Amino acid sequence: MKILITGHEGFVGKNLAPFLDKENELFGYEWNPESLPDVSGYDWVIHLGAISSTTERDVDKVMLQNYEFSKWLFNQCNLNGVNFQYASSASVYGTNTDFNEDAPKQPQSYYATSKYLFDRWVMQQEHKIIVQGFRYFNVYGQFEDHKGDQASPITKFFKQAKTGTITLFENSDNYKRDFIYVGDCCNIHRYMLTTTEAGIFNIGTGVATSFQTIAELVAKRFNADIKYIPMPEALKGQYQEYTCADIKKLSNIVNINFTTPKEFING
Repeated sequence: MKILITGHEGFVGKNLAPFLDKENELFGYEWNPESLPDVSGYDWVIHLGAISSTTERDVDKVMLQNYEFSKWLFNQCNLNGVNFQYASSASVYGTNTDFNEDAPKQPQSYYATSKYLFDRWVMQQEHKIIVQGFRYFNVYGQFEDHKGDQASPITKFFKQAKTGTITLFENSDNYKRDFIYVGDCCNIHRYMLTTTEAGIFNIGTGVATSFQTIAELVAKRFNADIKYIPMPEALKGQYQEYTCADIKKLSNIVNINFTTPKEFING
């Protein structure tokens, strides 16, 4: 198959290419408002490119790249008969604790709102193609060092542990997330390309692990200490204390033995 990956230089994009390049003809695109991609002739577009920072305050910038460009790209795919996978986010659920795909949404940031609006818009359109939206939960793994503060806790803790001290928010035993290894996400992308299934799917493991547990595992591996700090004011009010994907819909299609955080951390 001939596949265009937007955001191919990003975290998931860099990991996904090796999963697909042996069996497919791959092309990459990075956001440039002066040079939009020609999608004609492709079998699939995998749309991963986005402003992924949950603390980005320029709402026009977020809406242009994450929402308006995504709408334009879908329309181009729909017109040209090109199937469409795209990355959404579990952040659309906000502080809710029901993580079924049809559960109420409560986005707490401009990033989450842009993802929710596109989910809502694209599923209201008439589809002449296969459309698959993937709501990523907390993805971690290789090639996310460039994300800085937006990197997964596992990657940040690895980096901090090598200095001897991991910094953890107070009460982190109460903060639990569904951590999913990026390689498992890539396997899901690859398998779903071979199906005609359509709709929005949660991409998680169905298991929540506390930040405290993650930090302790990393600290043990690197013989590091843990230092506790208050949560920054910038994160209060939008911080998801708990996520755990409802993966019944995904599990009816994909059978995968998920990598656990402990397995990844212990190598």
